[in-house]
Amino acid sequence: MTTEQLGTSESATSESVISESATSESATAAETATYVYAVSRRLDPAALSGLAGLAEGFPVRTLPLGPLTAVVQHVPAAEFTQDAWQQRLSDRAELERCARAHHEVVTAAAACGPTVPLPLATLYRADERAQQVLGADRARFAAALARIEGHAEWGVKVSLPTAAPEPPRAGSPGSGGGPSGGAGRAYLDRKRGLHRAREQHHDRALQTAEDIDAALSRLATATRRLRPHTPEMTGERHRLQVLNAAYLVTTVREKELLAAVETLRHRTGAEVEVSGPWVPYSFVGEV
Repeated sequence: MTTEQLGTSESATSESVISESATSESATAAETATYVYAVSRRLDPAALSGLAGLAEGFPVRTLPLGPLTAVVQHVPAAEFTQDAWQQRLSDRAELERCARAHHEVVTAAAACGPTVPLPLATLYRADERAQQVLGADRARFAAALARIEGHAEWGVKVSLPTAAPEPPRAGSPGSGGGPSGGAGRAYLDRKRGLHRAREQHHDRALQTAEDIDAALSRLATATRRLRPHTPEMTGERHRLQVLNAAYLVTTVREKELLAAVETLRHRTGAEVEVSGPWVPYSFVGEV
């Protein structure tokens, strides 16, 4: 599980959403806040047994919200203030640790039924405050749960080589040029040819992304296009990511999706990376 997926919802997890300040800076270590991981319709408390969550020594547990159930944990308030979160999330390793711990709890809850994950760092002063605020949004939670029931999220990333094939050199067979044009003209012709080749290659790459997205969207209940990663982010200088998308797919169509991905790989020659099934982080809406 990556931090992108946790916040993909693709809201980046580094932009943590703190529902309200858990406590003042003068809070003592004995005080706690209520951290909320998710809201579910059906949840067996035993599914949360043994999960460490984000605070060792405090059990991950359920909190009733009328017909719904929140997955929560007490955390030391002094360690979860807004300033503490900003420091924690500015550290890449710590961000990954928090994201994975959060996702582990959400995944355990989702194994019992449809689950709406809440953003990383959703905190309230106490259980009562969490019940008050989350309970007021029961209708929106119920709608999101109905939308994702029987579905999972699948991520698809498509990459192609960044470099276009070079046009033939002036004077070479098939180039249409010759030495009579002079070295300067040959140089300009070659520059123009390179520019055209790059533009055409880029256009073909974008069209490949659109074709793959259209084919997979036909198998999905909903789709979401995310921002493609740059070569600096992927570490692949010679490949360009042209599609980064999430698809909400019913469990009965998952095999169709995987088969379609394999067919598209062979048909387009693109590198198509598929991941899932995930909890539908990208399709729960703004809750």
